[in-house]
Amino acid sequence: MIWAKEETLTRQEIEEIQFTRLKATLKRIYDKVPAYRNKMEQAGVTCDDIRSLDDLRKLPFTVKQDMRDNYPYGMFTVPKKELIRIHASSGTTGKPTVVGYTKNDMAMWTECVSRIACMGGASDEDVAQISFGYGMFTGALGLHYGLENIGASVVPASCGNTQKQIMYMQDFGATLLVATPSYALHIAEVAKDMGIDPSKDLNVKIGLFGGEGMTEPMREEMHRLWGSDMKATQNYGMSELVGPGVSGECLELCGMHVNEDHFIPEIINPDTGQVLDPGEKGELVISCITKEALPLIRYRTGDITRLFYETCKCGRTTVRMENLSGRSDDMLIIRGVNVFPSQIEEVLLQVKEIGAHYEIIVDRKDYLDIMEIKVELCDETLLDSYAKLGELEKKIKFNLRTVLGLDAMIKLVAPRSLKRFEGKARRVTDLR
Repeated sequence: MIWAKEETLTRQEIEEIQFTRLKATLKRIYDKVPAYRNKMEQAGVTCDDIRSLDDLRKLPFTVKQDMRDNYPYGMFTVPKKELIRIHASSGTTGKPTVVGYTKNDMAMWTECVSRIACMGGASDEDVAQISFGYGMFTGALGLHYGLENIGASVVPASCGNTQKQIMYMQDFGATLLVATPSYALHIAEVAKDMGIDPSKDLNVKIGLFGGEGMTEPMREEMHRLWGSDMKATQNYGMSELVGPGVSGECLELCGMHVNEDHFIPEIINPDTGQVLDPGEKGELVISCITKEALPLIRYRTGDITRLFYETCKCGRTTVRMENLSGRSDDMLIIRGVNVFPSQIEEVLLQVKEIGAHYEIIVDRKDYLDIMEIKVELCDETLLDSYAKLGELEKKIKFNLRTVLGLDAMIKLVAPRSLKRFEGKARRVTDLR
């Protein structure tokens, strides 16, 4: 089912809407956000210089650091009293990036998520279980409102307590699951351990997955565990842009359709900033053209993909972005949570009993991401006391959870036992 007529407009109609909305949004940002006005002046460009969509490339990029430098409300175009929702996401420093929504923003967000839910096969007949964590993370509430809007019954199960998740699926007759792909696979494995066959004993036939990328082998494994008839699609978004709802896969599984009447995508060379032609792979840049509170222009997502403009077999004419193939920076996504090595380093350096050398090892066990951090002790004699080692591990684990919002395994090792590097240190080993 196609939710909105805007998903089937001609390319000319789409571009006319984009240009009109871009001009209006750009003027509002220029008038109300001193930080962005300064960026435009430094780039030598004014609002009058934007005479076509091609002129978008004249505008400066917005990056996550701009939001940190203007924490918490400096990038907003509306007064605080007009915000009806505030979310935040973690960053490389102790301060999060803050995002806010007006009443109109919430309506737009709900509309965008309703579209991607329908792309993935959702309808008002579904009982949708949301197994994202509820809180400052935008994923759970974004899908919640969008699914309610199309008429689905929503079960806000949140994440964790997997056996209870399975009980809800059985008792409430859940037909649709919202989760990270890895957690969906883990739920299926736990169900099998309980003597429940997800493909036969549960009614889940639709998976709307996000928070982390889903490879084709993961999709195949999803079908093996949940049944070959499961409609398993993934969707894309990030808090800075709106949350989930920027784009999503339809059932043709040939890329994620971008809601182009709300977002303008570009692909750039991540090293030079040069705009690349359609079909070329590079870093995704997004301009928000309908948001009121925080309309970022030319936001560098750090995600690597490419764009396809051909009409899809599903009938939608909106541009499709290829499933992500990586990031242009060193950010890790662990169980849907953004983690930067610099965050970990900042925590470790505050613990006097350990040294400055560490190693981060990320792996996947039973379909769930696990992170082990090897840390050198300053004093080798600590290795002789299991009690002291246990207390130190507990302290480091607690400090990391406070900053990252997730658990890590800590392995304390002898001084000077970790590998040294003459050039740039390679701190992360990703085995997934």
